[in-house]
Amino acid sequence: MKIYTLHSKQNLPISLDEAWEFLSNPKNLKTITPPYMGFKTLSGDDREMFAGQIIQYIVTPVFGIPMKWVTEITHVQDKRYFVDEQRFGPYSLWHHKHFLKEIPGGVEMEDIVDYKVPMGILGQLVHPLLVAPKLKEIFDFRTKKLIELFGEFKG
Repeated sequence: MKIYTLHSKQNLPISLDEAWEFLSNPKNLKTITPPYMGFKTLSGDDREMFAGQIIQYIVTPVFGIPMKWVTEITHVQDKRYFVDEQRFGPYSLWHHKHFLKEIPGGVEMEDIVDYKVPMGILGQLVHPLLVAPKLKEIFDFRTKKLIELFGEFKG
């Protein structure tokens, strides 16, 4: 069983309160997801984030095929971190940790995603050709979108 890790850091020139308010709100996921993914929240985005929250989405990650993705917010520590885990969706495992830390001139946002692709050896063969580049593309889009929304960190 091969588990992959995606690690991303970005500094934003905003306060910890602003960062938390935006990043912990499931309604903002659509804004920071590439439009071609057809991201749509079906349920679970109607209240402030809490541990145990189930959020259901529709995404179209590859070949225009829509799929349902269900995540659970498993851990929340206000203005410090939250964790979402896939309960149903395209991965065999998806464990995404979101950390926020105040730094001089803004906030550091760090993401650590541990994931496993389905279909055993076939999935592992497809990973470097399709899955890893697609995840990089999604996180690169998010980085650019957050700069567009909040400005470039000059720190």
